[in-house]
Amino acid sequence: MEHELVGLAGPGGRWRPVAAGPFALLAVVLALMPIRPVWLWATLLGVVAAVPWLLGAAPEARRRRPRPYWRLSAAGLERIAPDGQTMVSYERSRIEALAITTGDGVLTVFHRFGRTAVGGMTAMGMEPLTVFVTARRLGVPVHVLDGEATDLLDPALDEALRVPGLDDDTPEGSALPRDHAAEKRLLDQEAALLAAAHEPSTPRTDGRGRTVGKGRGRTGAEHRLDTPEPLPSRRRIVLLGALVALLAAVMIVRIAVDGTGEFGARLAAGCWVLAAIAGVLLARRRLLRAAQIRWTITAERLRVRSRPGRRREAQDLRAGDVAAVVVGPGLRLDPVSGDPRRADLAALAFGHRLELVARLPAHGLDGFQLAHALDDHGYRVITPGARTPRRPEYGLEGLPEIFAQVPGGRLVVADGGLGWADAAGDVVLKMPEDRIGGIELLTIAGHAWVRLYDTDGDEFFAAPLSALRISRTDLRDSARRAGLPVNDAEYDAYMSAAFHTAVSTLTAPEPVAEPEPATAVLPSQSAGQEGTAPRPEPPGEQDFTFSAPPPPGPATAPGALLDATRRSRAGTYAMSVLLCEAVALLGAVWLGPELGGFNATASWSVPAGLVIGLVGYRLYDRNRSQLRVSSAGLAVVTKRGRVEWDLPRDRIGGVGIDEAHERMPRLVVWGPSGRVLRQVTFPPDLDELRRACERYGVPWGPPDADLPAPPPPEL
Repeated sequence: MEHELVGLAGPGGRWRPVAAGPFALLAVVLALMPIRPVWLWATLLGVVAAVPWLLGAAPEARRRRPRPYWRLSAAGLERIAPDGQTMVSYERSRIEALAITTGDGVLTVFHRFGRTAVGGMTAMGMEPLTVFVTARRLGVPVHVLDGEATDLLDPALDEALRVPGLDDDTPEGSALPRDHAAEKRLLDQEAALLAAAHEPSTPRTDGRGRTVGKGRGRTGAEHRLDTPEPLPSRRRIVLLGALVALLAAVMIVRIAVDGTGEFGARLAAGCWVLAAIAGVLLARRRLLRAAQIRWTITAERLRVRSRPGRRREAQDLRAGDVAAVVVGPGLRLDPVSGDPRRADLAALAFGHRLELVARLPAHGLDGFQLAHALDDHGYRVITPGARTPRRPEYGLEGLPEIFAQVPGGRLVVADGGLGWADAAGDVVLKMPEDRIGGIELLTIAGHAWVRLYDTDGDEFFAAPLSALRISRTDLRDSARRAGLPVNDAEYDAYMSAAFHTAVSTLTAPEPVAEPEPATAVLPSQSAGQEGTAPRPEPPGEQDFTFSAPPPPGPATAPGALLDATRRSRAGTYAMSVLLCEAVALLGAVWLGPELGGFNATASWSVPAGLVIGLVGYRLYDRNRSQLRVSSAGLAVVTKRGRVEWDLPRDRIGGVGIDEAHERMPRLVVWGPSGRVLRQVTFPPDLDELRRACERYGVPWGPPDADLPAPPPPEL
């Protein structure tokens, strides 16, 4: 069908043990029984423990039978059984409207005789957006209601809970209004899908002038996105499960060899059988959850693999079949049970007829990276909704109250200090020179700011210059004429760059070499014929040139050098010492009997561990990494001067904290396109880093952050 939505359902036929719990209990019971001979007792334990896996490997048990799933089509809303028969059916002609309640996420069918709660959207394997778009294509109204389905199903509340647009046309008297924000978000996404499906796509070019987009015949560079490697790895999980099973088998064989006449021996064997079965089942469960998702993105197709080693389960989509990709919260299959579960990140690929082409798993990936990687390769990306604009904090709450009480007031430099003058020019508030330790001018979010420091170097005032009604040039020039300490690093860097540009146009003169008697010399302005002394040039025709050094790089340019915080360094010191002490104590316990006892061994191993921990980390700390922030870019250099990596200013799109899902927050450097270029392994002081980035013109925050609003013109 043209408009058909099939709910997410897990495939059948997975190899799994059948009735593992009952057979494990039977194995424990057999282990406690005094069965003779011993070899029959041990054989029965092994066979009973292996029966669930043998039953799961049988062809009949592994036959692929699809799970029941829900389907929304022109025939209505149906639940299809594994054999293809219809289990539950809501005919299209009998459906008047559908409703999604935000409280519990239940899909409710409005029909002629009342309302029926079908079930939760997650359990049905359907997303609100897919149901919303498909139902509207079929001509079924869909509404988002604020509440729970139980409120709609109470007959006593039918009159009180009238829903506007469903029960009547009057919005007054409704005790359960719609969730306008959620419905508007769905409408916006539907409008974006319509625009992507029906509007002709215009070719876009990258920085090299190459066409980027779908259907342009471009073989784009392949880009891969992988979820982090599972810890522990899949090989270690398999090894641990096999080791537990092998250890249990060895212990059971040893118990059988020693004899099972006593009840304590048989009880120990039963415990080992239970440990072996539980260890193997836990290893299998952990192995299923340790699957890694791999995305391969090109301009021609999308390939997604959720289970390494199974190529037939990889999803392969041509770019021409995909109109848009919705990246946001969605659904995923539980790796153990196979039931739909909520996921923090998923991708829905829609075709040009607004049909759902594929559900692409993306849990564990960084949504920021995924959205930008798809956009860079020409795919239309739609997010669940626009974020609220992040307005910068201008520090206006720190302004004195008299600033707002004086109409038309402005900041002035008067009598060797700073003051606040009214419209007539009279200074009503003055800050003496002895209180001002420094004046810093910088740019924040494209606006000029001023920061004032006291004599101790502490910041006590910060505000945009537009709120103080003074220009940056006037404040800088007036303060310098008055002898106040002013620091405008951006202006000084601009003047230095302008001077370097003017000087670099001059070329260095070639050194005049002595003519050789056996070679001919070409005539020039600075040399005579062979064998004669060079004639001096007239004073007006001589070239006076200067040699200018090349501009400094990110590792050598003057800037701020940021180190790891003292707290983190002290914590690392303590952790290294504690680790060495733990190793020393374990060694004393293990090797103490051979070295004269625990006390004698610990008397020299514990001090040795302390010395090794302090000296070892001191050697490492002497060459620790530091972050250099300058107008030329970013660089990580060690204490001995070795450059680990550097990035020029034109390659930096932003510096900040990456709050990725299922990961620890980390300090990263983004490129202009939004990709993570570098990761800072040591944690510097974030306030100092932010101020250094603002001072030297390095953007702070992700490159796709919403444009900040300008400061208010009046207080």
